[in-house]
Amino acid sequence: MHKESITQLLVRAPNWIGNAVMSEPALKGLRGLFPGATITLLAKPPVAELFRGYPGLDRLLIYDDKHAHAGLSGKWALANMLRQQQFQLAILFQNAFEAAFLTWLAGIPRRYGYATDSRVLFLTHPVAVPDRRAPLHQVAFYWNLLKPLGLMGEPHAPEFVLPPDEARTLKARLAALDIAPSDFVIGINPGSTYGRAKRWLPERFAEVAQRMIRRIEQERGQRVAVLILGAKGEEALGRDVANRIEGRSVVLSGTTTIRELMAATARCSLLLTNDTGPMHVAAAFRVPVVAVFGPTDWQTTSPYGQDQAMVREPVDCAPCLLRDCPIDHRCMTRLSVDRVHETALRQLQRSSAVVAPSSNARDQNNLINKADEPARQDRTALLSGCTVFLDRDGTLNPDPGYIRSPDKYELFPAVSEALAKLKQAGARLIVVTNQSGIGRGLFSEADLRAVHDKLRSLLYVGGVSLDGIYVCPHHPDDGCHCRKPEPGLVEQAVRDHAIDLSCSYVIGDHARDMQLAKRIGAKAVLVTTGVDHAKVLLELSAAGLVPDSIATSLGEAGEWILSDARTGKEPRPVHHSVSS
Repeated sequence: MHKESITQLLVRAPNWIGNAVMSEPALKGLRGLFPGATITLLAKPPVAELFRGYPGLDRLLIYDDKHAHAGLSGKWALANMLRQQQFQLAILFQNAFEAAFLTWLAGIPRRYGYATDSRVLFLTHPVAVPDRRAPLHQVAFYWNLLKPLGLMGEPHAPEFVLPPDEARTLKARLAALDIAPSDFVIGINPGSTYGRAKRWLPERFAEVAQRMIRRIEQERGQRVAVLILGAKGEEALGRDVANRIEGRSVVLSGTTTIRELMAATARCSLLLTNDTGPMHVAAAFRVPVVAVFGPTDWQTTSPYGQDQAMVREPVDCAPCLLRDCPIDHRCMTRLSVDRVHETALRQLQRSSAVVAPSSNARDQNNLINKADEPARQDRTALLSGCTVFLDRDGTLNPDPGYIRSPDKYELFPAVSEALAKLKQAGARLIVVTNQSGIGRGLFSEADLRAVHDKLRSLLYVGGVSLDGIYVCPHHPDDGCHCRKPEPGLVEQAVRDHAIDLSCSYVIGDHARDMQLAKRIGAKAVLVTTGVDHAKVLLELSAAGLVPDSIATSLGEAGEWILSDARTGKEPRPVHHSVSS
């Protein structure tokens, strides 16, 4: 498959909310594999709502199997609609026979998915199903589907961001119910649309919530409210739990859209839940979760990224995956309130908003405090207003010579992680790179754009976006003002981004990068990842140039920058011009 030729790509989403959330890392990875394609998601209405506004997608198509696309005539109408879109490739996250059959019926020439459910005849690119004897989390299951297409590494935890207007709407709704922004909100999701066997006892959910309310109010002096979430048909269950709680509780079961459910889940300070879709939604919003597992497989569907969230009773008959228990429901009835309550306390202590209790014996029963929050906030703003200028070849990626094709471009290990830390600390990230291969006629500007699309895509998969890439395309003999160590590229970036160079850093593997740093008044970090780092050190020594730091990797360079910013040294003189 020539990925560069794909301009119209269809993704068939999973049908269940939880599975759709667990497919998010793979969906983000897909954008990195096909940066120039228009990506359309075909999904049933609830899943389409989940991904409305998702930045990795260009379009959403609704598969309304209850109405417009019900029955054979509906399927034919859907296939005709897909045919008109002229998709060149369909990637099937949904594993049923129907997904492959519909894309075949729609005449999509390339159909890619796992060879499940006897559908291999309708797939042009079947992918072998992972060995079921080795448990694989669903997040990795979707991620690994794309590895034959070039997706590398391991998946990150699913992540969603709530638009500000939706957060404001929920805030107003909760304010009308006497829930303030400063309140600690305990969410409870006591139901399960899959079946009754997945449900822990409602009275036990209520008891855990009651214990948490008393503890938080007594030891933190913070008001607590309880939000009870659930699907249509679970209203009575929600009221049952609410009636057992002494304190403020609001039953939202059956009254929210998918988007409203997402906003309500994101507002929770803690979510107590069965193995459900909202459990995965909460984890994707980084809400501390306590997930009660009974008949379902905890190894494949536990909250990804929250290793200590899951509570289960090890019984011989689990996981049975049954909707109703034919015996005594021992996987749930043997699970005590004490165990779930203890897990809730541990989850809060591990979350970013809390710190573990004091080790002083008198304070052993204290719940949590926010002593580390100022430091966390300082780290978030540590590099606010600062810019890190990055060399490309030898710094972000191995330098084999002139890179003419995106197929030859790969990052050094852990580059995305290193840049993510700088980005999270508030830094602006700008690449400045000499690419004389254009001036020498070795590759074209279009070739370079394709390589930089690959660079951006690889970083995007790692959760990082660059603020700019500035290129000098000239031959070294041209005498231009933009070829490093000349400051022309930085001058242009200053004009484009209103950069204050009094807080700036240059990371590179070459003497010219260190010279550039001196000319613009930035701190210089030399990484020894280039092929000639020993020679570079000799050149710098001969020129009397000493880098502010020498690092063996970009990760080490990033940590030095964070440490340097944290020390609060005397500010350096402001350089009003970047000319030497």
